[in-house]
Amino acid sequence: MEPYEHHDDRKKKGAGKDKDKDKDKKRMFVRRKVCRFCADPGLEIDYKNVAVLRGFVSERGKIVPRRISGNCAKHQRHLGTAVKRARMLALLPFAVTGK
Repeated sequence: MEPYEHHDDRKKKGAGKDKDKDKDKKRMFVRRKVCRFCADPGLEIDYKNVAVLRGFVSERGKIVPRRISGNCAKHQRHLGTAVKRARMLALLPFAVTGK
């Protein structure tokens, strides 16, 4: 008898097959996100360019995280600084109030 063999007895056979199928379906549509600023060197991060910054701010006024926006770490830091500067100059809202 191998050590820890009794742990295998607790597992039910076939109990996770549905989860594996769901994961395969989700992975099929996932695409690697590319940093827009690395891909297009002409596109600059500037606190005065509100049109670009709005794409990286949620409808609630929060800065979209890197894992969702697809930015690299360097450009996400610059983007955060630019959004904060635009907020201080009232170009972007700090928070969106509900009705």
